[in-house]
Amino acid sequence: MKPPQPQELSLYRRHRPRTFEDVVGQEPVVRTLRNAVEREKVHHAYLFVGSRGTGKTSMAKILAACLNCEQGPTTQPCGQCDSCQSIARASSLDVIEMDAASNNSVDDIRELRESVAYAPVSGRRKVYILDEAHMLSTAAWNAFLKTLEEPPANTVFVLATTEAQKVPPTVIDRCHRFDFHRPTVEQIAAVVDRTAKAEGIAIPPEAVAALARAATGSFRDALGTLEQLLTYSGNEIALADVLAVLGVADSELLRQTVDAVAAEDARAALKALADYVEQGRDPSSFARDLEVRCRELLVVQTLGEVPAELALTPDADAGLKAQAERVAAQVIVRLLEGLGAALEAVRAGADPRTRLELALVKAATPEVDPSARALLARLERLESSLAGSGAERPTVQLEQLEPDRDHAAEPDRDDAAEPRGGGEASHQGPRAEADEGSPELALERPRSSAGEGPREADDVGASASSAPAQAAQGTGIRDLDSVRAVWPAVVEAVRGVNAMLGAVIQDAEPVAVQDEQLTVAFGASDVFLMKKAEVAANRTAVADALRELAGGRWRLHYELRSELDARRSQPGRRTEQEWVRRFMEEFDAEEVPMHLSAGQPATSGESVEEG
Repeated sequence: MKPPQPQELSLYRRHRPRTFEDVVGQEPVVRTLRNAVEREKVHHAYLFVGSRGTGKTSMAKILAACLNCEQGPTTQPCGQCDSCQSIARASSLDVIEMDAASNNSVDDIRELRESVAYAPVSGRRKVYILDEAHMLSTAAWNAFLKTLEEPPANTVFVLATTEAQKVPPTVIDRCHRFDFHRPTVEQIAAVVDRTAKAEGIAIPPEAVAALARAATGSFRDALGTLEQLLTYSGNEIALADVLAVLGVADSELLRQTVDAVAAEDARAALKALADYVEQGRDPSSFARDLEVRCRELLVVQTLGEVPAELALTPDADAGLKAQAERVAAQVIVRLLEGLGAALEAVRAGADPRTRLELALVKAATPEVDPSARALLARLERLESSLAGSGAERPTVQLEQLEPDRDHAAEPDRDDAAEPRGGGEASHQGPRAEADEGSPELALERPRSSAGEGPREADDVGASASSAPAQAAQGTGIRDLDSVRAVWPAVVEAVRGVNAMLGAVIQDAEPVAVQDEQLTVAFGASDVFLMKKAEVAANRTAVADALRELAGGRWRLHYELRSELDARRSQPGRRTEQEWVRRFMEEFDAEEVPMHLSAGQPATSGESVEEG
């Protein structure tokens, strides 16, 4: 029977940096510690903070080797003496490594305090490396605090943690803190390439780049994956091997999926996902890889070139840049939002494939989204009617319905409406002059926010670049039929920023256009709704939406018409009493009798009805 062979060290342990020169990507930390050793001003306690695999423990061991090397203290430990060899093998009696995750009790700290009192065995300093220091209990920290503050002269503490916010401030104050930054893809690729050459591994640059990007800022993860690939495919590693081991979707499959979404071909997008799943891969992984691809396209579109961190090979870079040029930015943003929602639903327990398929279908065919279906159809009908009449096609911009600041101070603003016949009160001026103390239940219009209805206009290819200029020039449609065609879209746009106001005007109709004045009619019994629409802020919101969709500037005039009351027979339409009751419940309002609102005192026995 053959004797058991000694277990070989892991790749990342064999190629752990042994000197300051070997450290990659932590120049500020290296420079400070090097100067401290050279000037013999090494502090008694250090706090190393950084994400996993960034070199915190390796840096602590390099510091220990510099202090205890037989030729030191030196910034270049020889690596050949007994002290350096024992530190590299993790067998030095003067360098004590503790895992705070499993040694976090008060008793463990008491043992540490007792051992601190003893002098070093063979070196100059005793170095305690406490990994995952944030896992210590509060009682353990309290027991350790005094020793950390005043240790023996020959003792150095190095506390390493990934979560500095969990370390008590009293401990941080007693340490010199160093923040280890996540290495870049280029830095990780350099370490992988150096290790591969030292081990005699043949791996192409594109495979190195894919491996480095998959490591997400961890040297240890990158070398661990390289070792796994070495077992998988031997000393010759191809890009296909990296993709297979990592489970990363093939770049060609990702490219096809994005192109299918851009071409509004939901069938092709779902087929790409099915091909990926048939290979036995996880749909969630495909969603994350597709999210990364969309992010790369967005970065390339913004920068106009492929940055170094995304570069793989000349052919891959050219393909990425070409796709970024032909796919619209709004398509990428829409797909990113859908993927984010899908991944969030998966984390909440939803089926990954179903959620990803839903995200792809909604991105490829935005008209299936219930919130945008009606708006898209109405915009298409408007464009068709304008094309048939030969009128100039109005530009559409629904991303933001805030009024232009340049027009806010103009006296002939949209909201300067003419008085309505039959005792209608005239508009009170710009939105800034809306009376805050009015007893009217004004529907304040909130600012448009990203992610709500109006921004969906980009999904149908509507042009947003010329709308502000066209509005400033006062151009736009001026015939009643075109205004009626765009009016449903105006209602949807208003509803996106103020749902209650959208409900108020949903049954109103444009009935007349004269120059820049638009007459909008309510039913004869819709006095309450018309009063709400006449509030200054609400009038401005409707005028702004109309201007953004139809171009030009508008003055709104509201009136009552009895022929519109036929809609009351439609199911689901609220009566005026229902609207009053809803407003009273929504705003905690009360109904004041007419003579009280006119300033007359209430007689005995009269009361105010509260909602």
